[in-house]
Amino acid sequence: MLNKYARAFFTRVLTPFAALLIRIGVSPDAVTLVGTGGVVAGALIFYPLGEFFWGTVVITLFVFSDLVDGNMARQLGRSSRWGAFLDSTLDRVADSAIFGGLALWYAGRGDSLMLCGMAIFCLASGQVVSYTKARGEAIGLPVDVNGLVERAERLVVTLVACGLSGLHVFGVPGIEILLPIALWIVGIGSAVTLGQRVVTVRRESAEADAIAQGGNSA
Repeated sequence: MLNKYARAFFTRVLTPFAALLIRIGVSPDAVTLVGTGGVVAGALIFYPLGEFFWGTVVITLFVFSDLVDGNMARQLGRSSRWGAFLDSTLDRVADSAIFGGLALWYAGRGDSLMLCGMAIFCLASGQVVSYTKARGEAIGLPVDVNGLVERAERLVVTLVACGLSGLHVFGVPGIEILLPIALWIVGIGSAVTLGQRVVTVRRESAEADAIAQGGNSA
């Protein structure tokens, strides 16, 4: 749901900026690479140190590259399979860095093996949720379901909770509890989404096999 409405809004907002980058000769692939590098640096430098507020500020600034590069490609008329592959692949890298940075914090100074495990589960389940759709489409199925928690929801819930939790260093009491809550929400939501997609692929594959067998028998 967030993908549908948030992307439309931010695409309109970022179109002038995308046009400016095109005019000065920046390529969409360069924006993708710089954006991913910024997210990875922000997550793996700040989060393991417990600097959630500033880490989230840095990550959020670079996350918008995911919208800018696609906008640039459309303006240039250069949408390609390579661009889609690069963008999707680096999205996985960025997501891994975010949850990996949180896992490092909880494995170290955060001192919670349970929350370290939950951050790792969020990382792994998010990758598998994306894989199920890609794999289903690769074998010719529509995978006509989004599920409860897509990538946009995972990022928004996690980054908002991280940023707000980081306000405890400015004297806001008790707010750091938001991050553990967010990790449980994302973890459970991802598990539900994975189940929804697996069930959908099973149903669609059975229907496709039945149609193929019917055609062969005819």
